[in-house]
Order: sequence, then structure tokens, then C-alpha cells
Amino acid sequence: MTHLPRRSLLLGAAATATGLLLSACGSSGSANSTGSTDSSVVQPSVQNNSPYKGVYLNRTFPKPDVTLTDTTGKPYELAQRTAGKATLLYFGYTRCPDVCPTTMGDIAVAVSKLPKAQQQQLQVVFVTTDPARDTPAQLRTWLAAFNTDFVGLTGDITTIIAAAKSVGVAVEAPVQGQEPVHGAQVLAYLPSDNKAHVLYTSGTSSADFAHDLPLLIKGVTG
Repeated sequence: MTHLPRRSLLLGAAATATGLLLSACGSSGSANSTGSTDSSVVQPSVQNNSPYKGVYLNRTFPKPDVTLTDTTGKPYELAQRTAGKATLLYFGYTRCPDVCPTTMGDIAVAVSKLPKAQQQQLQVVFVTTDPARDTPAQLRTWLAAFNTDFVGLTGDITTIIAAAKSVGVAVEAPVQGQEPVHGAQVLAYLPSDNKAHVLYTSGTSSADFAHDLPLLIKGVTG
């Protein structure tokens, strides 16, 4: 696993508006093992002095207009099915030894602290970057260890890469014998406009998620 500390990422983002793409999970022999050097990948910029612990984005991102497969084997239209709910979107894989389970665990702890009514207004979506191995059943079993309401999605890797790229997350097609490489960002969408306003880098604490989730659910903007 290769990922950069949150502070380094934020400093890099403030300076170049590209540092947020450098948090990655996995390793490969390519130059993209710690992120993406593809200039066509969306480059987010950041805003200071927001009420959020996460990184408030100057540029918002619509949800990927993509249909994938959920853990029951049925089509899942991401933008439509999550419309009107605060949504956390993360790209990762179940065999990840550190960043992915840590991130999902921290989110799960934060969600568990919400009142039941607020939990019902939030959707957490995990999209696999290793669809060859992450079957719907594997995704369901893995996610259930965190929260049985978390949504797991799989599909064609080309479609997944395009969906991730549309929101500024770098994902590489898995290479046999190597761990998948993907950006470790969590994108947070407000229920009011279904756009990502906040980004969480690798290493965000459960306390920071817990602070921000009620704001996201209420649709608070920066």
C-alpha cells in the first residue's frame, strides 16, 4: 500500500490543486502507483474556512452517471438510487490490507453514533476496484462486518475507472500478481444538489467523520 499523509496532501493541493489525487492504495510498476499522472483526470481545488473537517471543494462534482451491480446481483443506478440522501462514495477492494478497511471502519464508527433517523438519511457506497475477485457475495460479506446497510457495487473495470475518473479519483485496471491501485479519497455528496462538496483523504479519523456527517445530512454548504 502506498499513500501520503493527509497534511502533505492538503499542502500539495493548496499549492498545485493536484495533491488530492496523490493518495493511493496499492502498488504497481507504473508511475501511477501513488496516484495519477493522467492530465485528463479531474483536478479538485480546495476552499479554506468551511465548517467541515474534511476538505471543502471549490468545484463540485456530480455523482457518476453509471449503472453497476449491487450485492444482490441487481443493477444499481448510482445517481438515481442515492438521490436526495447525503452520500459517501469510496473506491477500493476487499482484500486491501490497510487503507480500505481502516477507512470503512472509521466511517462505520461515525455512522453508528448518528441517531437512527439520521442514519436513514445517509448512504455509504463502496465501489470495488477489483471486480474480478470482488464478487457480489464477497462484497456483501466484507461490508457486513462494518455496516449491513453499506452498499457494495461491482461491474466492468473500464466502467468503474471512468466513473472514478469523472470525480477525480484515479483507478488503474488490476494487473495480475499485483494489488489494485486506486485513489483513497472519500467523496461526500449533499442531499440538496447531489453533488460532492467535501473530500476526505486517507487517514481521516472517525471523529472527523462523526463531526461532519450531521452537516452533510443537513446539506450545510461552506
